[in-house]
Amino acid sequence: MKIRADIAALVRAGHSDASIALRLGCGRGTANETRRAISSLDRLYAEEVPTGQVRDYRPERMPTSPAQQAANRAALLAALRTPAA
Repeated sequence: MKIRADIAALVRAGHSDASIALRLGCGRGTANETRRAISSLDRLYAEEVPTGQVRDYRPERMPTSPAQQAANRAALLAALRTPAA
């Protein structure tokens, strides 16, 4: 789903789906779908920082092997390709 920037800005500003629909002339369902997509992306970004550093990084842990990095990357790409439920 493509996230509309105007809806996303209003969602992040705290407007309700009905308020967004009235302001932009779209359906409440469109606003709701965008809200769900944004929350999914926000959860994903909160779990793993795009720089590759994990939030709960502890230097005493062993670094991830190249094989594990490739498996993690493949799992993340597969999750990104799957449409949100």
